[in-house]
Amino acid sequence: MVKIRLRRVGAKNRPMYRVVVTDARAPRDGAFIEIIGHFNPLTDPEAFTVDEEKALKWLKQGAQPTDTVARLLSKSGVMEKFKQSQAKKPKSRKSTTARKTTARKTTTRRTKSTKIQSATEEPSA
Repeated sequence: MVKIRLRRVGAKNRPMYRVVVTDARAPRDGAFIEIIGHFNPLTDPEAFTVDEEKALKWLKQGAQPTDTVARLLSKSGVMEKFKQSQAKKPKSRKSTTARKTTARKTTTRRTKSTKIQSATEEPSA
């Protein structure tokens, strides 16, 4: 699973964070896929910059933001844009798994009806 989360940078007692896209199994300050923004919690209003296009691209691809990143993205309006783009998508009629189970049920019914017919026939001598 891909996550959008904060990666700590900066000196001791002076934290700054990069907003990165990373594999969920990677450590906090470990390998990452892409940097999409910066966050400085020490300024009076928290300074947060994010590349909206990159953030929307990763959200559309299924990346899950952490709680803090989701809060920051909501403040900057990215989550609102993402939700609007998701609402515009037309819903599919049936998923592929629903189609497969329907096909299995139909096959099972045919098999049962064939067995019933063969059981009612008189055995040939």
